[in-house]
Amino acid sequence: MPRELLLQVSPEIAANELLLKEHLSKQIKVSLNEIQHISILKRSIDARQKAIKINLKVNIYLQNEVFQPTKIELPEYKNVSGAQEVIVVGAGPAGLFAALQLIELGLKPIVLERGKDVRGRRRDLKAINTEHFVNEDSNYCFGEGGAGTYSDGKLYTRSKKRGDVTRILELLVAFGASDDILIEAHPHIGTNKLPKIIQDIREKIIECGGQVLFETRVTDILVKNNEVEGIVTQKGDTISANKLILATGHSARDIFELLDRKKIFIEAKPFALGVRAEHPQSLIDSIQYSCDYRGEHLPPAPYSIVKQVGGRGMYSFCMCPGGVIAPCATSPGEVVTNGWSPSKRDQATANSGIVIELKLEDFKPFAKFGALAGMEFQKSIEQKAWHLAGETQKVPAQRMVDFTQNKVSSDIPKTSYVPGTTSVEMGQVFPGFLSQILREGFSEFGKSMRGYLTNEAILHAPESRTSSPVRIPRNADTYEHLQIKGLYPCGEGAGYAGGIISAAIDGEKCALMIAEALK
Repeated sequence: MPRELLLQVSPEIAANELLLKEHLSKQIKVSLNEIQHISILKRSIDARQKAIKINLKVNIYLQNEVFQPTKIELPEYKNVSGAQEVIVVGAGPAGLFAALQLIELGLKPIVLERGKDVRGRRRDLKAINTEHFVNEDSNYCFGEGGAGTYSDGKLYTRSKKRGDVTRILELLVAFGASDDILIEAHPHIGTNKLPKIIQDIREKIIECGGQVLFETRVTDILVKNNEVEGIVTQKGDTISANKLILATGHSARDIFELLDRKKIFIEAKPFALGVRAEHPQSLIDSIQYSCDYRGEHLPPAPYSIVKQVGGRGMYSFCMCPGGVIAPCATSPGEVVTNGWSPSKRDQATANSGIVIELKLEDFKPFAKFGALAGMEFQKSIEQKAWHLAGETQKVPAQRMVDFTQNKVSSDIPKTSYVPGTTSVEMGQVFPGFLSQILREGFSEFGKSMRGYLTNEAILHAPESRTSSPVRIPRNADTYEHLQIKGLYPCGEGAGYAGGIISAAIDGEKCALMIAEALK
């Protein structure tokens, strides 16, 4: 049996197989030649002390122990071309993993995606960045793979209690992701690598007899006697099925409006909203690693920070080391920011959403919209930002210290946000209470992370799509909508996930619940 060991080593030792072997031979008191193989099971960084360490969990195989490399393979998916059909609306992680699970269970998924495939999406992303043109069906939020495909691909989740995180990670590896995601404490695929993985998932669904229909927006859900009968597309086509997984993501406002019009029960849900802050990556490295230069063996430093300010949580969200800020509007007349990193995280800047938790009472000025009050609150800020920045995809921007001092920045340096910025006093974008909390919060952040509060940091507004402003309620045991039989609200858009992994887990669970209901 191999020997399992927990250890702390320098970044140089962790990065060099021979140095690690020498270190372990001394630690377990065996000769170097006796160590046949070292398997790294888990890896994380401990930057709490000035001397940064790498935490490793390893298996050590000696000469008389058999090391058998394991190859992660896909499950044996069935051919479901003639099986019972289940409609899956949305080809984000929730929808795609629901489809794979349905196939595994012998059911045929019909996946409907309003946007284009991963290749087609690229042209529309370029149009947002260079021509300021927003395609309402194909953008950073809509299209094959959902928002995560072109907005980072982080796989870190706190939702282990929700399901089998390892299963989702192993499926991603089987579809082409690096097996490092099974080891790292904060796994990340990267926006440059995710599209090929997403494409391979789609091809597997089709190969097994499922269907994937792009540029197919759902405009109606057919319901009779409070039971799903199918959907209608924007082309007027009807697809019939009595089981429907609704996995449309947190930005599908037309779906929320459709449900509201049809008197299908939904409810307003609190979410978080704020700005996206960009620093030089070298500055974040110096703060986090307490050094002038991080060296070749440490990755670009991330950060995570939470404060209570004015009775509300203010925190970093979707932090992107070595990343860029992207335009994520889904309609003309609004601006929205998000961030992403390539797999190498090798850009010169670091960015993070800095957001404040909202409460249902904040939506009172929009009470006439009922369950859509939070969505309308969100929309009003995005539209105001669009007007203030010049009615293009440029965003309102301000230097961080200037913002805390209520002072318009005399100049804004070029940032990673390609459409450009307009110098604006950020307090104009948000309601007064949010601006005040942000100002106080950045001052508090600066006390915890010396050097963080600086005019080298540029704030971009707004970061508003952190999670869905609506919850579509479902039965906690069956995952079926409380009112409509056969409707399975799923993933981020329904209010039951927050990221790629938790959305994928929720998609699988909805598929399992449908199979159970069909027994």
